[in-house]
Amino acid sequence: MQTLRVPADREGIIKAVRVLAQGGLVAFPTETVYGLGANALDSQAVLSIFRAKGRPADNPLIAHVSGIAQAREYGRWGPLAQDLAQAFWPGPLTLIVERLDSMPSQVSAGLPTLALRLPGHEAARALITACGFPLAAPSANRSGRPSPTTAQHVLDDLEGLIPLVLDGGPSQVGLESTVVDVTGGHPRILRPGAVTPEMIAMAVGECQVADAVMRQLAPQEAAPSPGMRHRHYAPRARMTLVEGPPEAARERLLRLAQGRDDTWVLALEGLLPRTPGLQLRSLGRDAREAAHRLFHLLREADQQGVRQIYAQTLPRDGLGLAVMNRLARAANFNTIQAGETPDEEPMERKD
Repeated sequence: MQTLRVPADREGIIKAVRVLAQGGLVAFPTETVYGLGANALDSQAVLSIFRAKGRPADNPLIAHVSGIAQAREYGRWGPLAQDLAQAFWPGPLTLIVERLDSMPSQVSAGLPTLALRLPGHEAARALITACGFPLAAPSANRSGRPSPTTAQHVLDDLEGLIPLVLDGGPSQVGLESTVVDVTGGHPRILRPGAVTPEMIAMAVGECQVADAVMRQLAPQEAAPSPGMRHRHYAPRARMTLVEGPPEAARERLLRLAQGRDDTWVLALEGLLPRTPGLQLRSLGRDAREAAHRLFHLLREADQQGVRQIYAQTLPRDGLGLAVMNRLARAANFNTIQAGETPDEEPMERKD
């Protein structure tokens, strides 16, 4: 199959609508990351997303809608969902509600709930509106890989596997949407993102964060949100997080990475000196810049054949929680404490 790459303009959207209406897959830009879309009401088209990505069948998808009115056709809509949608839609917020029978169960991987989002990207909204049906769409990458923030990232993973990519330029946010469960009496974050717990609490008075956000699910636990069970966002290099006070982290990172050409360090600006023999890559000045750069850096590491990545941890508040969620899962929760006795043995690269 030849994959066509077209601008996300009026002509490109018309081409994409034709593909989607015929049960095909289209990668399209959103403000978070690129999504791999199919007609959410066509169960066979939805299943083709899992095949193209190599995605586990128990990993639910998000249905992208054109507005609150369309969302109400497929999910049970309560006051909490309404308040959050009015506060943050369109934007990087996904709401989990009870699924109605009008939405095929394949979208939710058999769960009784449904994830709904109205994206903030103008081209994404134009595409969904032109289709007239919601789009089931996870990130447009091979399962487990760093999420795509450019059309080229999509092609790096899925060229020859999907017919069309809409190129809308680099993603603005760089991390997937915040996923919030609103089926209970209080909002509960299942996947952190650019809409932070503090922002949600300001809008509706309170916000809880599921403990599974920063831990691995047990084998018997269901995954109510995309990105909770399986390893995600992972580069090919072995990745380790270094946690501790800045001075201790600086010393540990230098000991681990200095003089190793196949080893990268990811850290915020100012933590480490730019010295010869240290392959330092900046996450930016703060969590916002780190969110925007992270997946691009992980994909660049793959292109450069990096074997080991050490990354500084960030405070787990605000957007830092979302960055840490992605870092921890990319590293398969492999974390060392900066004050511990260092293990200087080189790490083996993963297959």
